[in-house]
Amino acid sequence: MNEILAVITLLGHTVAITGWKLVGYAGTLVFTARWFVQLAASRARRQSHTPVSFWYMSLAGSFLLLAYFIWGRNDSVGIISNLFPCLVAAYNLRLDTSHRRRTAGTVHGGG
Repeated sequence: MNEILAVITLLGHTVAITGWKLVGYAGTLVFTARWFVQLAASRARRQSHTPVSFWYMSLAGSFLLLAYFIWGRNDSVGIISNLFPCLVAAYNLRLDTSHRRRTAGTVHGGG
């Protein structure tokens, strides 16, 4: 994963692309894309709304970035800065799952 796959020169800066950097780029892409999902959901409802996919994307992006910062960079700042959003996303998914189970039981006469 640390083997250089490509070298890109952009605006006078040279970037060596490794497997770990691709993992980091993917995490950044997923973590950023969640805002476009939230924006589209809010626009569709014409009010602020955070869909469950936002939290799944947060979790996926955080996991990818954590992998990059743990094994690709060994960077404690990156680990700490991505650990908290990961925990928040997991918590919100747990709340959503719990709520869906309660309301499913109520809808089907089980509650």
